[in-house]
Amino acid sequence: MVLPTLPGLPGFQIRTDSGVVEFPVHHMRGGTSTGLAIWERLAPSDPALREELLRHLMGVPLEGDRRGNRQITGLGRGTATSNKVFFVDTETADGRTRLVSTLAQLAADHAAIDWSVNCGNMSAALPLWALDCGLAGWTEGSLEIDIRNTNTGVVTTGRMARDARGLFVAAEIPGVDGAFPSVDLFLHDPVGSKTGRLLPTGQICDRVAGHTVSCVDVAVPMVIADAAEFGKTALEPIAELEGDKVFMEALRAVWVEAGLLMGLKRRDGQPMTTDDLARSETIPKVCIVAPAAAGGSIAVRYFTPQTAHASMAVSGGCCLAAAALIQGSVASRMVRGLPAIGPDFTETVVGIENPAGVLEATVVARAAKDGLEVRSAAYRRSAQVLLRGQVPLYRASEALKKALLANASNDGTA
Repeated sequence: MVLPTLPGLPGFQIRTDSGVVEFPVHHMRGGTSTGLAIWERLAPSDPALREELLRHLMGVPLEGDRRGNRQITGLGRGTATSNKVFFVDTETADGRTRLVSTLAQLAADHAAIDWSVNCGNMSAALPLWALDCGLAGWTEGSLEIDIRNTNTGVVTTGRMARDARGLFVAAEIPGVDGAFPSVDLFLHDPVGSKTGRLLPTGQICDRVAGHTVSCVDVAVPMVIADAAEFGKTALEPIAELEGDKVFMEALRAVWVEAGLLMGLKRRDGQPMTTDDLARSETIPKVCIVAPAAAGGSIAVRYFTPQTAHASMAVSGGCCLAAAALIQGSVASRMVRGLPAIGPDFTETVVGIENPAGVLEATVVARAAKDGLEVRSAAYRRSAQVLLRGQVPLYRASEALKKALLANASNDGTA
């Protein structure tokens, strides 16, 4: 097998120096996450050796647990949001080149690696990575590239643009200081992610635990409630909301009863019970909304559901943006400044005010006989190449060295 050289980075290869194998990586930021992007064809095919490589690169324990590990021997940064690695390859689908991504989620203090999830934030770094590597190019000032994630099977489309001067169109996003290359990531056919329906209860609004809510499933099932009915403004600091025990109990009653109405299920396919929903850390998401106060379209405080989110999750942002376009929903009653949805698919950008700033979400939708038809939903992130280069693997096992040098030899680089 002959491994191809990356078109845009011909010297970006496995090499050795003083007997130490050096492995090429991009250190990237996507949204509010950081991590590595790796050209998969240079990595070992053996799963155990691939995981060993990741542990060296990120500075996590090579085996077992080590509490308090600071990752000072690698490129990881302690938190889960900065311990992500994407292996990336390409394939052809429908006559077009697309990226194939596989995410490894690491943790600072143990050797175990989670291969079960994707990361929407770090995925935003992949179109920029593909440009930097010469695997994608501009078409009249824009780039659109599909990304198939092997962890989840989901295909997204990344979109970037540059201006008449050839400069990246930049974006400012909550949680990131300054403007950087803008990336819109489109989720295709996002309706009914868990329930199979846009409106899981069959109603635009329901009266649940004494509150009017809209239950919507776009990218994630979510319960949307009027902040004023709880005596709130959706402008409160997160700590204040979480410290209000009466409010949190009322919110829990809402998401539990709404979850039952939505017919949410456990991983084993069985319906979630009242106790399941009361303890759930993942679904349904729940939020309180109010009219915007800082130039956005709508204000929100978002819960996951047990705890308040410091900003707004991108999947929840896509759901709330779509809900804002459903005539008569709780969200649509609060939203300001959006155009009416017509019979043709159009892109509508919804600015969602949250504790960290304004998250912009784009919904491609049209009015239909039975309500809103959503073709795709996108969240706006920004991305950076933080660093590109070779990482020396000082403690690599002989098996890992042998596998990497075999790849380098096949590529003609060692």
